[in-house]
Amino acid sequence: MSISWRSSAAAFEQILGRHGVGMGACTMEAAWAAFEAFPQVPIEVVEGSEDDGDSFIVEWGGWDRTGNRPAMFFGRLPAVDEGGDRQDPYGQPQYWKVEFQACFAEAPAWADLNISGGGNSGFDPAAIGEPRADALAATRRFIDQAPLLGAMRRSAPIDIEVTLDRAG
Repeated sequence: MSISWRSSAAAFEQILGRHGVGMGACTMEAAWAAFEAFPQVPIEVVEGSEDDGDSFIVEWGGWDRTGNRPAMFFGRLPAVDEGGDRQDPYGQPQYWKVEFQACFAEAPAWADLNISGGGNSGFDPAAIGEPRADALAATRRFIDQAPLLGAMRRSAPIDIEVTLDRAG
Protein backbone atom coordinates (compact mmCIF):
# COMPACT_ATOMS: atom_id res chain seq x y z
CA MET A 1 0.00 0.00 0.00
CA SER A 2 1.41 3.40 -0.94
CA ILE A 3 0.72 6.80 0.56
CA SER A 4 0.40 10.25 -0.96
CA TRP A 5 3.48 12.41 -0.54
CA ARG A 6 1.21 15.14 0.87
CA SER A 7 0.12 12.85 3.72
CA SER A 8 3.57 11.35 4.31
CA ALA A 9 4.16 13.29 7.56
CA ALA A 10 0.81 12.09 8.94
CA ALA A 11 1.68 8.52 7.91
CA PHE A 12 5.04 8.82 9.68
CA GLU A 13 3.30 10.15 12.80
CA GLN A 14 0.97 7.11 12.74
CA ILE A 15 3.94 4.75 12.50
CA LEU A 16 5.66 6.61 15.35
CA GLY A 17 2.47 6.25 17.43
CA ARG A 18 2.34 2.50 16.76
CA HIS A 19 5.88 2.31 18.15
CA GLY A 20 4.89 4.25 21.29
CA VAL A 21 6.40 7.57 20.26
CA GLY A 22 4.51 10.70 21.27
CA MET A 23 4.98 13.94 23.15
CA GLY A 24 6.10 13.05 26.66
CA ALA A 25 6.65 9.42 25.70
CA CYS A 26 9.60 9.00 23.41
CA THR A 27 12.69 6.89 23.41
CA MET A 28 15.11 7.18 20.54
CA GLU A 29 15.06 3.39 20.26
CA ALA A 30 11.33 3.48 19.52
CA ALA A 31 11.76 6.48 17.18
CA TRP A 32 14.44 4.58 15.24
CA ALA A 33 12.23 1.49 14.98
CA ALA A 34 9.49 3.67 13.50
CA PHE A 35 11.96 5.33 11.16
CA GLU A 36 13.12 1.92 9.91
CA ALA A 37 9.50 1.14 8.99
CA PHE A 38 8.61 4.49 7.40
CA PRO A 39 11.11 4.51 4.48
CA GLN A 40 9.82 1.08 3.46
CA VAL A 41 6.35 2.50 2.69
CA PRO A 42 6.03 3.48 -0.99
CA ILE A 43 5.08 7.11 -1.64
CA GLU A 44 2.96 7.95 -4.71
CA VAL A 45 4.22 10.33 -7.41
CA VAL A 46 7.84 9.91 -6.43
CA GLU A 47 10.77 9.51 -8.78
CA GLY A 48 12.41 6.10 -8.52
CA SER A 49 15.34 5.36 -6.26
CA GLU A 50 17.43 4.77 -9.38
CA ASP A 51 17.13 8.54 -9.94
CA ASP A 52 17.80 9.36 -6.27
CA GLY A 53 14.09 10.08 -6.05
CA ASP A 54 13.53 8.62 -2.60
CA SER A 55 16.31 8.72 -0.05
CA PHE A 56 16.80 8.92 3.68
CA ILE A 57 19.28 10.77 5.90
CA VAL A 58 20.17 11.13 9.58
CA GLU A 59 21.38 14.54 10.74
CA TRP A 60 22.57 15.90 14.08
CA GLY A 61 23.80 19.08 15.68
CA GLY A 62 22.59 22.27 17.29
CA TRP A 63 21.23 25.12 15.15
CA ASP A 64 19.06 28.20 15.45
CA ARG A 65 16.03 26.14 14.42
CA THR A 66 16.54 23.90 17.48
CA GLY A 67 17.22 26.80 19.84
CA ASN A 68 20.88 25.68 19.69
CA ARG A 69 19.89 22.59 21.65
CA PRO A 70 21.45 19.26 20.64
CA ALA A 71 19.18 17.55 18.12
CA MET A 72 18.93 14.47 15.96
CA PHE A 73 16.84 14.26 12.79
CA PHE A 74 15.60 11.26 10.83
CA GLY A 75 14.57 12.40 7.35
CA ARG A 76 13.12 10.97 4.16
CA LEU A 77 13.40 12.94 0.93
CA PRO A 78 10.93 12.06 -1.79
CA ALA A 79 11.40 13.73 -5.18
CA VAL A 80 7.91 14.61 -6.33
CA ASP A 81 7.04 14.90 -10.00
CA GLU A 82 3.44 15.94 -10.36
CA GLY A 83 2.99 16.07 -14.08
CA GLY A 84 5.88 18.33 -14.95
CA ASP A 85 6.89 18.60 -18.58
CA ARG A 86 8.86 15.40 -19.21
CA GLN A 87 10.11 16.88 -22.49
CA ASP A 88 11.77 19.79 -20.69
CA PRO A 89 15.48 18.88 -20.50
CA TYR A 90 15.85 21.17 -17.47
CA GLY A 91 12.70 20.01 -15.69
CA GLN A 92 13.44 18.83 -12.18
CA PRO A 93 11.26 17.18 -9.56
CA GLN A 94 10.56 18.98 -6.29
CA TYR A 95 12.33 17.54 -3.27
CA TRP A 96 10.37 17.41 -0.02
CA LYS A 97 11.58 16.32 3.39
CA VAL A 98 9.56 14.37 5.93
CA GLU A 99 11.51 14.76 9.14
CA PHE A 100 11.40 13.55 12.71
CA GLN A 101 13.24 16.03 14.95
CA ALA A 102 14.28 15.17 18.50
CA CYS A 103 15.80 17.90 20.71
CA PHE A 104 17.68 17.12 23.89
CA ALA A 105 18.29 19.07 27.09
CA GLU A 106 21.64 20.78 27.52
CA ALA A 107 23.97 18.61 29.57
CA PRO A 108 27.65 18.79 30.49
CA ALA A 109 28.24 15.54 28.59
CA TRP A 110 27.36 17.20 25.28
CA ALA A 111 30.10 19.84 25.71
CA ASP A 112 32.83 17.27 25.07
CA LEU A 113 31.12 15.83 21.99
CA ASN A 114 31.19 18.92 19.69
CA ILE A 115 27.66 19.26 18.39
CA SER A 116 28.08 22.80 17.09
CA GLY A 117 29.10 21.91 13.54
CA GLY A 118 26.54 19.20 13.11
CA GLY A 119 26.79 16.41 10.62
CA ASN A 120 24.86 13.89 8.60
CA SER A 121 24.98 10.34 7.35
CA GLY A 122 24.62 11.39 3.71
CA PHE A 123 21.62 10.70 1.51
CA ASP A 124 20.97 7.01 0.87
CA PRO A 125 18.69 6.21 -2.11
CA ALA A 126 18.64 2.42 -1.59
CA ALA A 127 15.54 0.82 -3.11
CA ILE A 128 12.59 -0.10 -0.89
CA GLY A 129 12.81 -3.64 0.43
CA GLU A 130 15.94 -5.54 1.39
CA PRO A 131 18.38 -2.96 -0.05
CA ARG A 132 16.81 -0.20 2.07
CA ALA A 133 16.68 -2.44 5.16
CA ASP A 134 20.40 -3.14 4.72
CA ALA A 135 21.15 0.57 4.27
CA LEU A 136 19.15 1.46 7.38
CA ALA A 137 20.99 -1.24 9.36
CA ALA A 138 24.33 0.20 8.20
CA THR A 139 23.22 3.68 9.27
CA ARG A 140 22.20 2.30 12.67
CA ARG A 141 25.65 0.72 13.10
CA PHE A 142 27.21 4.09 12.23
CA ILE A 143 25.03 5.81 14.86
CA ASP A 144 25.90 3.24 17.50
CA GLN A 145 29.64 3.58 16.86
CA ALA A 146 29.83 7.39 16.97
CA PRO A 147 30.13 8.73 20.55
CA LEU A 148 27.85 11.75 20.06
CA LEU A 149 25.18 9.84 18.15
CA GLY A 150 25.28 6.93 20.54
CA ALA A 151 24.83 9.33 23.45
CA MET A 152 21.86 10.95 21.69
CA ARG A 153 20.33 7.56 20.92
CA ARG A 154 20.53 6.61 24.60
CA SER A 155 19.02 9.93 25.74
CA ALA A 156 15.38 10.89 26.05
CA PRO A 157 14.41 13.90 23.94
CA ILE A 158 12.65 16.80 25.61
CA ASP A 159 10.90 17.87 22.41
CA ILE A 160 9.90 16.03 19.23
CA GLU A 161 8.29 17.15 16.00
CA VAL A 162 7.41 15.69 12.59
CA THR A 163 7.38 18.05 9.62
CA LEU A 164 6.93 18.03 5.85
CA ASP A 165 8.77 20.89 4.16
CA ARG A 166 10.18 21.61 0.76
CA ALA A 167 13.86 20.69 0.81
CA GLY A 168 16.15 23.59 0.11
